[in-house]
Amino acid sequence: MTTDSNNKKTKKKPSQAKEESTATRVLRHRRRVLPIWLRILLVLFLSLLALAVGLMIGYSVLGSGNPLEVFDWSTWQHIIDIMTGAESS
Repeated sequence: MTTDSNNKKTKKKPSQAKEESTATRVLRHRRRVLPIWLRILLVLFLSLLALAVGLMIGYSVLGSGNPLEVFDWSTWQHIIDIMTGAESS
């Protein structure tokens, strides 16, 4: 009789075995909330946004200028001229 009770405890019902196999399948094939390509685009966008905000803060605080002037080509040409030693006309 003790073997019958032990066998009953160790044997699994077919429905339990099926539930466990689907549970392990769900863990192995987890669906991502954001696809990888969207994550890459999101990181690139946030990086460009952080760069723009950093340039604006740096130019306005350290340079005491208008924050939107950092996006003018003449500002960058002036910085390049200073670094290369070229004379501006």
